[in-house]
Amino acid sequence: MKKTAVYALGGNALQSPTGVSNDSTEVLARVMSDVIDLLEMDWSVVITHGNGPQVGHLLALDSERAHNLDAWVAATQGMIGHELSMHLQAILERRRRPERTAVVLTHVEVDAKDEAFSWPTKPVGPVLDAETVMSVDWNIAETVHGPRRVVASPQPIQILEIDVIRRLVELHAVVICGGGGGVPTARVGDHQQGVPAVIDKDHFSSLLATDLDADALIISTAADAIYRSYGTPDAEPVRTLAVNEARAMEADGEFPKGSMSPKVEAICNFVSATEGGVGLVCSPGRVLDALRGESGTTIRP
Repeated sequence: MKKTAVYALGGNALQSPTGVSNDSTEVLARVMSDVIDLLEMDWSVVITHGNGPQVGHLLALDSERAHNLDAWVAATQGMIGHELSMHLQAILERRRRPERTAVVLTHVEVDAKDEAFSWPTKPVGPVLDAETVMSVDWNIAETVHGPRRVVASPQPIQILEIDVIRRLVELHAVVICGGGGGVPTARVGDHQQGVPAVIDKDHFSSLLATDLDADALIISTAADAIYRSYGTPDAEPVRTLAVNEARAMEADGEFPKGSMSPKVEAICNFVSATEGGVGLVCSPGRVLDALRGESGTTIRP
């Protein structure tokens, strides 16, 4: 039976609507290399991705419809999914591999009573000028770059298309799904309705990997590993961590809240919920080295 990997990458590694820098092009090539390496090891691969830069750009272009945040998440899922699919499909055909790509517009149910809606903290969209700050009915917070809109980041409860994704994996498709953490919805009466929120991509990826009973959750990020004493002269990479060790480091404040912390939490949740599952943090292009324990960080039960 094939092993299954959920491979999560950030929006900064992807093409934005305004074009691709040389750096992002190189990162995307490394991501494609990772996916092909996993396929050639006879793994099934499901790709998830961020969308922060892309959503921010679209919101800046069309500020009048910025309240439809769930629609913009859906739009970037299609846009980024298309880009990834075209890149990967070309490589698969060039290598005469049998797999095909499948992009799934993914909706994720959240709890409308999640406390995150009472304390919105996730910045979205561009830095706001003074006139906009005074005229819009949004939650706004001061960031290091200036005032920005902030929205809730609730926990994902249920992936509505999970059965479709599971069936596509069984058909040996490379599935691209859950862009930006999925389109957030909440139950209103007997139906789902989009809500103005952003689901953390890593928490979505953890839920997806758990639902698929995946063998590995791989988070591809700019950091080449998890570090002790990160940002200090004593910083050192950690190659292997048990879940309890990772959580102890989190409790000690070892992980920055906006970057590594949600990644470690997501992996720990997956590893704890899945028998035999492992989590990897590595930089793009190093997935084989990470699986061998020569790069990145592996989190085990």
